[in-house]
Amino acid sequence: MGLTRTIVNLAIKNQKIESFNTYLFVGPHPDDIEIGAGATVSKLIKLKKKVVFLICTDGRFGRENLKEDLSEEQLIERRKEESIKSASYLGVSDVRFLNLCDGNNYKYEDLLMGIASIINDVKPDIIFGPDPDVSSECHKDHLNVGNAIKELGNFANYIDIFAHYLPKDTLVNNGIDVKAIALFMTNKPNKFVRTYGHFKKQINALYIHSSQYPKNDKATNAVVLYLKVRAVEYGFRTFCIPSEGFRMMNRTRMHCLPEASK
Repeated sequence: MGLTRTIVNLAIKNQKIESFNTYLFVGPHPDDIEIGAGATVSKLIKLKKKVVFLICTDGRFGRENLKEDLSEEQLIERRKEESIKSASYLGVSDVRFLNLCDGNNYKYEDLLMGIASIINDVKPDIIFGPDPDVSSECHKDHLNVGNAIKELGNFANYIDIFAHYLPKDTLVNNGIDVKAIALFMTNKPNKFVRTYGHFKKQINALYIHSSQYPKNDKATNAVVLYLKVRAVEYGFRTFCIPSEGFRMMNRTRMHCLPEASK
């Protein structure tokens, strides 16, 4: 298996993440994109790439660190405002929302249709989202979004198949050409982005989600420390601290190649 994996990695190389033109980042909740790939987003914007955010659920149950007495409706609106401001701080102006209910209170088919519709409109070269294959990941929203990205990333280039994911009477955009997917929050990164000069922007973007990450809060400090340690660890692999890591699969690696899973 080791020899086969080596040959696969040599013969079917992933492109550099920075080499694409149009990027779609999909977050299960407001703030997930910033945690998983905020520094990379900042770098891509500096490189003049087109970046679109899609946030799938409304985050209405994110009350663990909430310091204010907000109703469910108020928290939904607050988190949407935080998402737009955080994305804008990173340089992203195109932020889309599916507005599905937080906590797996939706049909998986609606999630697939929502993401598929955005893919059909944006025509991304590469799609980012959480890795659903991490054995310690238990949050159903993360698992759902990650699996949806894998499913749609594979089928987006097959017009007759992809059409079944779209709303009735919606035509498939012939310009779709998804070349790869890249999964963040992964324990099997195989592609890294050097993010020197962008890590502080990631942390500041996270602070904008103040309903979840109030400054000087113990839980917030723990998340920031984790991001720092992760950035250093990935930096050792790229000889550039800090860095971010992703499990990337190009089109060939998405099917019938178990050796490409690492």
